[in-house]
Amino acid sequence: MEPALRIDFIALVIIIGVFLGVFISFFIIKKSFKKNLPNLFMGLFILAISLTMFEGWLNYTGYIFRFLWLSNFAEPLNFLMAGLLYLFIDTQLGGHRKKQYWLHFIPSILWLGICMFYFLQPPEVKYNDSLQVMNLDYPRLVENQTFSDDPLGVRNNTNLLTGIYFIIYIVLGSRKLLLKVKSLGESIFTTTNTTLKSIRNISMHIIAVTIIFIIVKNVFHDDVGDHFIYLYVSFMIFMTAMQIMNQSAYYDTVSTFLEVPTLKYQKSSLNESEKNRILEGITSQMENEKYFISSTASLSGLAKAIHESPHHVSQVINETLGYSFFELLATYRVKEARAILKTELGKKLTIEEVAERVGYNSKSAFNTAFKKLTSQTPSSFRDS
Repeated sequence: MEPALRIDFIALVIIIGVFLGVFISFFIIKKSFKKNLPNLFMGLFILAISLTMFEGWLNYTGYIFRFLWLSNFAEPLNFLMAGLLYLFIDTQLGGHRKKQYWLHFIPSILWLGICMFYFLQPPEVKYNDSLQVMNLDYPRLVENQTFSDDPLGVRNNTNLLTGIYFIIYIVLGSRKLLLKVKSLGESIFTTTNTTLKSIRNISMHIIAVTIIFIIVKNVFHDDVGDHFIYLYVSFMIFMTAMQIMNQSAYYDTVSTFLEVPTLKYQKSSLNESEKNRILEGITSQMENEKYFISSTASLSGLAKAIHESPHHVSQVINETLGYSFFELLATYRVKEARAILKTELGKKLTIEEVAERVGYNSKSAFNTAFKKLTSQTPSSFRDS
C-alpha cells in the first residue's frame, strides 16, 4: 500500500523555492563560467541546495514512493554545499590557490562512492528506507538484498557527519573573514566594505541554517522535520531573486514584453547632435568625476548624473562607443588600475585593494577584466 500524498502550503512554498533556485543558479553559472569564480561557486551552491530541497520535497509530499529511483539522490551534496560556500568566500577575499579548489569536492565524491551501494539496491529496500526516515506507519516490503547498502557502516551517521562538515567549514570561512576584516582595520558588524558586508550576511544565514539543522535533528526522528530547514532556505532563495531583479539592468532600458533585441533602438528619437551631447556627459562623468570608481555604479545612476534617460544613455554607449555599459565601466576601471599600479603606492597595495579602489568588489572579476583588456594579470603588469 502506497502512502498518501501530502500537498499543503509548506509543500507549495518549498517546490517554488526549488524551481526558483534552479532557475537562478542556471543563469548565475552561465554568466560567470570562466569569468567570475565567486559567482560560479555561489551558483553551484544554490543549485546544490535546490536539488537537496527537491529531495526533501519528495519525502515530505510522499512522491518519493512513486520515484524510488530518486531516493537519497542528493545525499552526496550534503558534503559539497559548505565547501562551495567556503570557495565563494575564499575567492571573494583574494584566494589564489586555484589548483587546490578541487580538494573541496573530495568529501562529496567520497560520499557518492559510499552511496552507490544504496543506489544499486532494489526498490523494496528504498521503499522501506523511505518509510523509516519519514516515520510512516505502513507495512514493510520483503527485501531481496544481495549486498549491504552501507558496508562501511557510516550512512547511519549521515546527519552527525553533515553537521560536523558544516561546522568545520563555517569555522574556516569565519576565520578567513575575520582575518580580512582585521587586516583592513574594520569591525565585522559596522564595516562599510560591500564585499565584507555581503559575505558577513551570507555567513549569518548559513549559521542560522546550521542551527536549525541541529535543532531539527535533535527534536525530530530522521528526516521528519527537514521541511523547517527547507522553508528557511526557500526564504533565502526568494530574497536572492528579489535582489537580482532589483539590481537588473533590464529595468534601466525601455522594454516591452517579448521585444526582439535587434529592434532595441529602431524607434529612438535621438539625432546626432543629441547623441554627441549625451556622449559628452558620459565622458565628463567618467573622466572628470570618475563615476566608475563607485562599486555601485549603474546605468541608471549614470543617466541620473547627466539628466538623461537610461535608454538614451545605453543607446549612445552601444552605438557610438561600441560597448555595453559594463564593458565601458571595465575599460575605465582597468585604465585607472594601470595608473595606480605604476605608482609607489600601487606597489605597496594588494591586488584586492587596487580592485576596490577602481570599483570592483571581486578580485577575480578585476583580474578577468584586466587580463581581457591588457593580456596581462594585474600582478604581472605591476612586476613589468
